[in-house]
Amino acid sequence: MKVLTSLLYRKLLYLFPHHGPFGMHPARDSIQSPCHRLLRNCSYYKTGLVTASELVNYWTDVFEKNEIPEAQASSQYIVSHVLGAKTFQSLSAISSSTPLSAKQQEQVQQLCEKRLQRMPVQYILGEWDFLDLTLKMKPPVFIPRPETEELVSLVVNEEFSKRLPSACWKMPWLSPETCGPVILEVGCGSGAIALSLLRKLPHSRVIAIDKLESAVHLTRENAERLHLQERLKVFQHDVSSSSWKCLLPWGLVDTIISNPPYVFHEDMTHLAAEILSYEDLGALDGGNDGMSVIKEILHLASYILKNCGSVFLEVDPRHPEMVKNWLCSRPDLSLSVSTTHEDFCKKPRFLHIRKHGREDNRS
Repeated sequence: MKVLTSLLYRKLLYLFPHHGPFGMHPARDSIQSPCHRLLRNCSYYKTGLVTASELVNYWTDVFEKNEIPEAQASSQYIVSHVLGAKTFQSLSAISSSTPLSAKQQEQVQQLCEKRLQRMPVQYILGEWDFLDLTLKMKPPVFIPRPETEELVSLVVNEEFSKRLPSACWKMPWLSPETCGPVILEVGCGSGAIALSLLRKLPHSRVIAIDKLESAVHLTRENAERLHLQERLKVFQHDVSSSSWKCLLPWGLVDTIISNPPYVFHEDMTHLAAEILSYEDLGALDGGNDGMSVIKEILHLASYILKNCGSVFLEVDPRHPEMVKNWLCSRPDLSLSVSTTHEDFCKKPRFLHIRKHGREDNRS
């Protein structure tokens, strides 16, 4: 029996010469976590499967057994990332069937172990795509969601509509060659919204604020990587602060855009483990009615938004009527809901709020 065990051990060392089966170090066997013990009992370690397709199938099975959400997508993203591809589908047939090196196998294991700890894939990979941008991601900075891409599109479409020939002869000062829009983003996070607007609106200028210092740093880093920093001003600033003059490096703004914290406080405990364990909960918790930050943004808009300017917000589906009623109770703000837009799930998700033309009453 000892001879057979020795022969098997030497064979495994031959397959995985540095760290034992699939990167596992023999010296650490005695202190493996329950998760590791589960993996050691799985067929992967017995058969030594090494191709990309086999790795995806194996880790999908492990993730499913551990109730990891989006098990297959998670394993595909991780394996393709190690192989230098964006998606598993973009790998060639040869790449997906070619054995991985021992180093690549170890990298896959290390990243998959993070996913088993419920770390979001975006943080594991260190980057994520938003519209046509690839952005760096770092915890705990809020990860941009797909529906927020629609929020950006609403602002872009609004700006394009202002510059149609019929609008230009009535309002020649809107010519993009002479005066692009000044946009304020409240809660910039990774910079996804601000940088997408700068890319899609070449004559625009954006002021981006966030109360989280790490978010401000990440937005700056992403702006520099994308060469968009010249038209961007980034500040660490809490929108609830009574100070707002520091937000006016280019004067009053044409548009305010935000994906603010809008989750009702009582719903916070129902969020996924990935969110609760890794993301900045301050970017999600909107207070008892989910509107604490929304109200602050609308207060701010009454001071720094140009007459006839716009506010675009992503909100909870319960908020459109609540915001309408609240604005009706605050006529001094001179703001009203112009349009409610649905997301791709047909839920009322986005608000377009306009500021009425009035005399400047700022003090």
